[in-house]
Amino acid sequence: MMDGLSAYLGEGYELVLHSLENLDHSVIKIINGHYTGRTEGAPITDLALTMLESMNQNQNLEVQPYFNQKNGSTLKSVTIPVVGERGRIIGLLCINFHMELSFASFMAGFSIRPAAPEDPQETFSRHSDGVIFSILSDVKAAVYSDPSVPSNNKNKEIIRRLAQKGIFNMKDSVANVAENLGISKNTVYLHLRNNEKN
Repeated sequence: MMDGLSAYLGEGYELVLHSLENLDHSVIKIINGHYTGRTEGAPITDLALTMLESMNQNQNLEVQPYFNQKNGSTLKSVTIPVVGERGRIIGLLCINFHMELSFASFMAGFSIRPAAPEDPQETFSRHSDGVIFSILSDVKAAVYSDPSVPSNNKNKEIIRRLAQKGIFNMKDSVANVAENLGISKNTVYLHLRNNEKN
């Protein structure tokens, strides 16, 4: 998760994951630790320790961003509890944005690059049927335009490709696919079983 956040947010953010198992060496992962000079194995900070006490006393405490200073630099920070079983706080995720980062450096992480053919397209739908239909439409178009797939194997290939995309992990996907392709649910299941054997 932290690597993904770092890739998304860019170089101006220090991300710190604390385990509360050993507060003397609580930092178990840190990205961009050069901002504060910390590495894995560093202790919890005094402020994080105080905030942890407040969180333990008030489970409904809202997570709020705050500002602090480090070596003359202003940080916009947030400390997010990592909650385990029975609501017990087991860790903290701290995110520190370094406000002195140049605007050009900050924006470089958000600059739009020309779309590449391999860029994935994402469907944002309020209902699972929309996601299923979007994937199915794309796969059908690809299979129907593929001359290497014989006409009598088109549905079989569509189902194989849909399975590779994980569509059949969604509720009612078999029924939706069967209806859209004009085949029975049993035929869909037959193709899925044959795919698993191969």
